[in-house]
Amino acid sequence: MNGKLDPVNVLGGPLGLCSVAPITGFWRDGCCNTGPADHGRHTVCAVMTAEFLAFSAARGNDLSTPRPEFGFEGLKPGDRWCLCAERWVEAFDAGAAPDVVLEATHHATLGVTRLQDLQAHAARR
Repeated sequence: MNGKLDPVNVLGGPLGLCSVAPITGFWRDGCCNTGPADHGRHTVCAVMTAEFLAFSAARGNDLSTPRPEFGFEGLKPGDRWCLCAERWVEAFDAGAAPDVVLEATHHATLGVTRLQDLQAHAARR
């Protein structure tokens, strides 16, 4: 499995696809898979908002600015992205957490936050 943990979501089912446009995930496979090499725990499939993108930039992680040298086009509101679980918790605590696609959020996220908190921010279909 290339060092990946079991692809199970926070609801106990198979880990769903987060996004291929833009392509996301620690392994850039479109899924919020994780494993020992993923020190940032990129496990939360989050739906970007202007509020969260500004929050993240203020914390030193500008996700909006394109970085062509890394093949990164920059994110905009509405994009789905495999977010670091700890950053999601930080945003949650600050009242700026983006919505979460539960079916595409890896169960390893539950090591840093509660399912109830994720469910309170579940993305509406």
